[in-house]
Amino acid sequence: MSFQPLDYLRHILDEADYLARASSGLTCDEYLRDETLQRAFVRSLEVMGEASKNLSGEFRLRHAEVDWRAIAGMRDRLIHAYFGVDHELVWDVVETKIPPLAVEIRRLCESIEGQ
Repeated sequence: MSFQPLDYLRHILDEADYLARASSGLTCDEYLRDETLQRAFVRSLEVMGEASKNLSGEFRLRHAEVDWRAIAGMRDRLIHAYFGVDHELVWDVVETKIPPLAVEIRRLCESIEGQ
């Protein structure tokens, strides 16, 4: 099965929406005490990074308003953190980087769907 850019964008958006719902009303301390949430948040960021890596270079260049490299870089950082993930960094990314990213990805999805 071959995926289209919109499929990958929807994966990114699904994970961003999950992170927004799961972190709503949560404090950093609560997050840091919940191993299940920690694992789920890390997995969501990994999925987002993997999906962004599957978008063609041409697509990423045409939509350079999204920091694809940062998304993929976070995935790499998490995947290769065999001896521990910096969960304070994960929390910061979820709280500060994911909301504006979701806006951009949603806009991109709507633009593609409208073509």
